[in-house]
Amino acid sequence: MSASNNVMVLYTGGTIGMQASANGLAPASGFEARMREQLANEQLPNWRFREMAPLIDSANMTPDYWQRLRTAVVEAVDDGCDGVLILHGTDTLAYSAAAMSFQLLGLPAPVVFTGSMLPAGVPDSDAWENVSGALLALGEGLAPGVQLYFHGKLMAPTRCAKIRSYGRNPFAALQRNGGASKAGSVPAALDYRQAKALASVGVLPLVPGIAAQQLDALIDSGIQALLLECFGSGTAPSDNAAFLASLKRAQALGIVVVALTQCHEGGVELDVYEAGSRLRGVGVLSGGGMTREAAFGKLHALLGAGLGADEVRRLVELDLCGELS
Repeated sequence: MSASNNVMVLYTGGTIGMQASANGLAPASGFEARMREQLANEQLPNWRFREMAPLIDSANMTPDYWQRLRTAVVEAVDDGCDGVLILHGTDTLAYSAAAMSFQLLGLPAPVVFTGSMLPAGVPDSDAWENVSGALLALGEGLAPGVQLYFHGKLMAPTRCAKIRSYGRNPFAALQRNGGASKAGSVPAALDYRQAKALASVGVLPLVPGIAAQQLDALIDSGIQALLLECFGSGTAPSDNAAFLASLKRAQALGIVVVALTQCHEGGVELDVYEAGSRLRGVGVLSGGGMTREAAFGKLHALLGAGLGADEVRRLVELDLCGELS
C-alpha cells in the first residue's frame, strides 16, 4: 500500500451532483467548482477533476460506458495520477465497480468508487462525507485494485451489492461461499491496458414453473453467456426435460452458462442435489459464491478479451480478484 498524492476524480453523474429540473432530479455539470469550495479547508491529497461525457443517471449505465471509464482511468495513471476516485450513482455502482475490477486487472494504482444517496447541498446529504472520506482513504494508502467506499467503510466490490434504496448504508458485503482456486497467471488479454470488445450477457432468474420457451428466447437473442439465477445451492427444474434440453443446446451453441444462487448468503454447489448435478450434466458452470454484479462484470471482461470458449469456461470457476474467495 502507498499513499496517493495525486488523485484523478472522474465524475460520471449520479445523484451526488444532481440538481432539480422540470422532470425531477437530473445529472448536472459544475460539480468540480462545488467540490473545491466545499473541501477547500480539508487536508486531502491533491486532486484533479475530469467530467465524463455524457453525465448520466446510473440507471443508464452500460458496458460501453465501462470501456470509456477504463480508458479514462488508464489515461489518468499514465499522466502521473497515483489514485483514482470515481463518482457514480448508487443504483448501478456495485455493477460498475465489480466490472472495473476485472477491466483493470494489473493496474498499479488504487481506484475507489463512491456516490451519495442524496444530492450534495440538500439537508442531511451524505455526499461530502463520502467524497472526503474516499479521498482521505486514498491519501492514507490503499492497495492497487478497485474498492467501494460508502459511509466510512471500504468494501470489495466483487463481494457486495446495493441492498437498500434508502438511508446512508445502501451497500453491504454479502456472505457468499466461494471455494474456488486462485487463478495462476492471468492471460495477457485481461491486462488493464488491453481494450475489451463489447459482449452480450443475459440474466435469467428462475421461478417456479419457468418454461423452456423463456430460456430459448434468451438463447436465441444472440447472447454469448447466460447467468442462471438458481434456487438454493444451485438447483433448477431438473424434471423439466425441455428446460434441460435448452441448456444443452446453449452449450452446443457456445454460450457459457453460469449458475448463481438467488440467496443472499451461501453459494452454488451443483453436486449436492440431483437437481443441481443435472445442470452440470448439460454444461452449466458453477458460479460458487459470486454475486450477480461480479459474475456479470467478469463475463463481460472474459468474453470482451476475445478468449476462447474453453479458456472462458476455465476462468469462470477460478478466482481472479476476490469474487470467489
